[in-house]
Amino acid sequence: MNARSAKQAMMEQLLAEGVRYVFGNPGTTEQPFIDLLQDYPQIEFILALQESVAVGMADAYARVTGRPAFVELHAAPGLGNAMGLLYNVWKGGTPLVVYAGQQDSRALLQEPLLAGDLVGLARPFTKWAVEVTHGADVPFALRRAFKVAMDPPRGPVFVSIPMDVLDQPAPGPVIPAGRTLARVGPDPDAVAQAAALLAGAQAPAIVCGDGVAVAGAQAEVARLAELAGAPIFTAVASEVVVDTRHPLFLGAFPVASIPRLREALAHVDVLLVVGAAVFTQLIPEPEPLVPESVRLIHVHLNPWELGKNYRTDVAVLADPKRALAELAAALERTQTPAQRAAAEARATAVAERRRQARAALARELERVRDQAPIAPLRLMQAIAEHLPSGACVYDESVTASEALARCLSVSEPGSYLRARGGGLGLGMPGTVGLKLARPDRPVVGVVADGAAMYTIQALWTAAHHKVPVTWVICNNRSYRILKLNMLQYLGEAAAGRRFVAMDLTEPDLDFARIAASFGVQGERVEHPDQLAPALRRAFAAGVPALVDVVIDGTVP
Repeated sequence: MNARSAKQAMMEQLLAEGVRYVFGNPGTTEQPFIDLLQDYPQIEFILALQESVAVGMADAYARVTGRPAFVELHAAPGLGNAMGLLYNVWKGGTPLVVYAGQQDSRALLQEPLLAGDLVGLARPFTKWAVEVTHGADVPFALRRAFKVAMDPPRGPVFVSIPMDVLDQPAPGPVIPAGRTLARVGPDPDAVAQAAALLAGAQAPAIVCGDGVAVAGAQAEVARLAELAGAPIFTAVASEVVVDTRHPLFLGAFPVASIPRLREALAHVDVLLVVGAAVFTQLIPEPEPLVPESVRLIHVHLNPWELGKNYRTDVAVLADPKRALAELAAALERTQTPAQRAAAEARATAVAERRRQARAALARELERVRDQAPIAPLRLMQAIAEHLPSGACVYDESVTASEALARCLSVSEPGSYLRARGGGLGLGMPGTVGLKLARPDRPVVGVVADGAAMYTIQALWTAAHHKVPVTWVICNNRSYRILKLNMLQYLGEAAAGRRFVAMDLTEPDLDFARIAASFGVQGERVEHPDQLAPALRRAFAAGVPALVDVVIDGTVP
C-alpha cells in the first residue's frame, strides 16, 4: 500500500480543523494542492481573480465564525499582491492560515521564476511564518498554524510549502489543533483599585474596542456602565461591542480627530478603556493625548497594549468578559449609597444626552431629505429603513461611516462588521465572506467608491459562486478622506490650495455598468426619490446586486 502523501495529509488536516472553504487564486506552485481538491468535495474553493479579494473574504469569514479561515496564494507574486490586506488582517487581529506554494525545493538555488523568500516577505505582518521542508511535517505545521492563529492575541500565520514537498510521504497522525482557553481572570488587587476609581468618579467614561466583541463581553459592558453611570463609547471598533440602542451608548469616541479627542477627554475624570488601544492615531502628535487629570484604567488581553503609549493608573491583563464581570461585582460592593445615587443621576443625564442627539439627527435628516447630490446621512437613513429583517452589514463607507453608525441599530454579534486596519479594499470581498459565514441572513455591503475599486473583482466571485449579496456604493467621486486629512495637515494654509490626485472623475466611475460587466445586477441612483425603490429591488433580487448611489462629496 502506498504511503499517504503530504498533500493528502494536508487535506485531512484541513478537514480536521473544520475548514469548509479555501479562499484563493490558484497558481503553478500550488498544483498538487489544487488538483487534489476534487477528491475532497467537503472543501469548496472560492475563486478570487486577485489575491487581495481572497484575503478580504477570508477576513470577514473568520471574524464572524470565530475560527481561522484558510487562504491559498500563489508563490512570491501572489503573496506580494495580498500584502496590503494582509496588513489589515494583522492589524485587526483576524485568525487566518495563509498558504503559498514555493518552487521545487531541489531547484531553489537556480532562482526559478516565482520563487523568493516567502517567509521573509510574510513575517512582518504575521504572528508566525514558516517554510516546510519535509512532507512528514506538513500536517504538524498546519496544526500549529491553526493553533497559533487563535492564540491571543489572534492574528494571521503563514505556511510556505514547496511543491515537491507535497508529493513526499506523510505517514504521521492527523489530529485537530488544540485550543488555548484564554478566559484569564484579572488580578484581585487591580480589580479593587479600578473599582475604587470608578466608585469615586464624578465623570467616568467607558471606551470599548474589538476585544470586547472577541470576548463576548457586550452584556458585561452594559452592566458595568449602568452601575458606574458612565456613557459607553467605541474606539475604532469594527464589530458589535454593545447594543447600540442602549440608553448609555453615545457612539464613537472621537479618536480620529485630535482636537475633538482632547475636548472629549477634558470632560472625563476616570476613563476605562476595554479591548482597545489607547489611542490609535492616523496622524499622531508627540504630546500626550490623555491629560494628567484623567485616571486611566486599561483592560486588555494583550500585555503589549497595556501602558504602551500612555501613563496607566490601573493596567488589567485579563479576558475582558471576566474582568468586566469581576469589576462590576467589586464596584457594586464598593459604592456607598451616595455614590450609587450619583451614578444613577449620571445615567439619567447620559440618557437625556442620547435623546437630544437622536432628536438632532431627526432634524438633520429632514433638512437634507431632498438634497441632490444625495447627502450621505440621507442614504444611510434609507439603507437602515429598508434593510431586510435580520440583515448583516459590512461597512467600508469610510467618510460616510459615521452617518451609517448614526442611523443603524445593531445588537447581535456578527451582524455588523467594519473594515479595519487602515488600508482600503476589505469591503467588497468582506461582504462575500460575511455571507458565506451567515448564509441564512441577507447581507449588505456599504462601500466607498475609492475603496471598492481596490477589490472590484469581488463582483465576479459573487456572481461565479452565486453568492446573493447586495453592495451599496457611496459614490462621491473622490478620495474624500484624503481631502479631509489634507485640510487637517494644512490648517489655515489650505486657503487657495487645490486637491491633487484626489478626484475620481474624467471619466466618472459608473459602478452599475462595472457590475453588469462582472455579471452582477447594477442600478445607478442620482436623486433621493430613487433611493427607496432601488434599494428594495436590490435587497429582494436574490442574486448579487449593486446600487451605485451618487452622494455629496464636498468638504468643509
